Amino acid sequence: MNTPILPPTMAPPAANYVHAMLSTDASRIVHTSGVVPIAADGSTPAGIAEQAEVVWANIEAILTEADLSLSDVVSVTTYVVVDQIGALGTVMAARDRALGGHRAASTLVTVPALARPEWLMEIAVVAVA
Repeated sequence: MNTPILPPTMAPPAANYVHAMLSTDASRIVHTSGVVPIAADGSTPAGIAEQAEVVWANIEAILTEADLSLSDVVSVTTYVVVDQIGALGTVMAARDRALGGHRAASTLVTVPALARPEWLMEIAVVAVA
């Protein structure tokens, strides 16, 4: 079971996430690598909004293969190229749509670049069932 941790002695999270998740009695745990915005056909969309949709579709495919779902995600780490900082709302909105109201612990990191120049973002998740 995964339980959100939101201590009343702390300020609430800055967006639609929780401070922490407690996982107990886990039977399966998946840790992804950084999931990148390469579509199944090998293409990479040019814009960050489209890249975010591809990344979340890829995450969902990984979790489905592991017999898990997006509602099992307990932690999200998002890496965004710093010159895309103006699009952070778009990136968070894609996360929120993908998770469909489910909240997880979430960290956003800006980086100068990723492994390929066309990648504007990547996301790593931990899912527990």
